[in-house]
Amino acid sequence: MRTVLNILNFVLGGFATTISWLLATLISVVLIFTLPLTRSCWEITKLSLVPYGNEAVHVDELEPGSKNALLNTGGTLLNIVWLIFFGWWLCLMHIAAGIAQCLTLIGIPVGLANFKIAAIALWPVGRRVVPVEVARAAREANARRRFP
Repeated sequence: MRTVLNILNFVLGGFATTISWLLATLISVVLIFTLPLTRSCWEITKLSLVPYGNEAVHVDELEPGSKNALLNTGGTLLNIVWLIFFGWWLCLMHIAAGIAQCLTLIGIPVGLANFKIAAIALWPVGRRVVPVEVARAAREANARRRFP
């Protein structure tokens, strides 16, 4: 089922959003001061191409023992730079694609996936794209750690 939905996403506009993320990735490589944003860009490019079966999870959820206040502050600053240069137009791109996809009955699940990615597009630094099963296991492990 995931494969069918991923193909449907690609056909109904996912190619345009993926191309936009690839463009943002290339721009972040060319502009030297945005080079730290490239990994986040590439991670969300994968999510835009194949949204079903994958999930964007914050690094703190995947590796709770490696929390660092300095890295979190740096990530926040990078997210602000991201929002100014790339985040707003990528978010608008996903919202437009989501609205267009929701106009058709068959495109509603794909449109909802685009709305989720639109929220991630605003603040992506510190997120990794992992399979849904890995994200679920990380959340369960964190819940067991917090609530023994």
